[in-house]
Amino acid sequence: MRLEGIHHITAITADAPANVEFYVGVLGLRLVKKSVNQDDPTVYHLFYSEPAASPGSDLTFFEYPGLPRGRAGNGMVHRILWRVGSPESLDYWEDRLPESTRTDEGLLFADPEGLEHELLVADVPDEPLPSTGAGVPREHALLGFHGVRAYREDVGHSLLHDTLGFEGELARGERRQGRYITDAPPDARPLQGAGTVHHVAWGIGLGEQDAWRERLLASPEARPTPVIDRYYFRSIYFREPGGILFELATDGPGFTSDEPAETLGEKLALPPFLEDRRAQIEPRLTPLPDAAALWRGVPAGS
Repeated sequence: MRLEGIHHITAITADAPANVEFYVGVLGLRLVKKSVNQDDPTVYHLFYSEPAASPGSDLTFFEYPGLPRGRAGNGMVHRILWRVGSPESLDYWEDRLPESTRTDEGLLFADPEGLEHELLVADVPDEPLPSTGAGVPREHALLGFHGVRAYREDVGHSLLHDTLGFEGELARGERRQGRYITDAPPDARPLQGAGTVHHVAWGIGLGEQDAWRERLLASPEARPTPVIDRYYFRSIYFREPGGILFELATDGPGFTSDEPAETLGEKLALPPFLEDRRAQIEPRLTPLPDAAALWRGVPAGS
């Protein structure tokens, strides 16, 4: 068993409407699910992905309206790395993102709440996962996750290498790979809040979750949760010794298990135990812009 790169990344927003406008209307991702937090049905859980909600390009957000901005620090992911196909793609995104910064390696930018992203030209064998909404040309599309950068003190890498199978910074599976790059933490105290990453999920095969949990239980550095049914995948959560919250998530059943790919994201998806409360839940949620129109390239409010 090997990790299949990054399955999804979950972050936090205080403003779901602006979040949708940026990630769909600017970055060209597709809103494939709008659900609620299972513990608090007044909180949106937004899922962006493409194509057809494939693991490896799934960025999700919990919305907590009014939450102050956070600050990435020790034990937190501070940057999400994306793949693009060429230096010309970096030129395209530099023009599309006027507040971005070009570096020798790629292009840095932040979302409206300060969450950092970096675009990189990456030569990898993974199948590209192009996000071509909002008028983004196929040749310049984001092609899925390349990895993350995390602030982490040097507390060893036994769990990462011996238990999870990382090769240095690289988690390499049969189909996909992803990088976990660590940086020395800043002096400022970390603060979880809007514009910060909550956790990183690494991909595993459907049916492998119990064996992975047994492997984690055998490590003195991991305290995994039981396997949790998230409807669209099966999950195990634990903190690696550097403090970053990891999830292992299966590659199925997938977002199309309860609706066709053509209509993903058009209605609120509720877990079965909340379906009988739909009439009470929906009016309490923040109104969102028309994500399908943004995907087609129609500006919000038009």
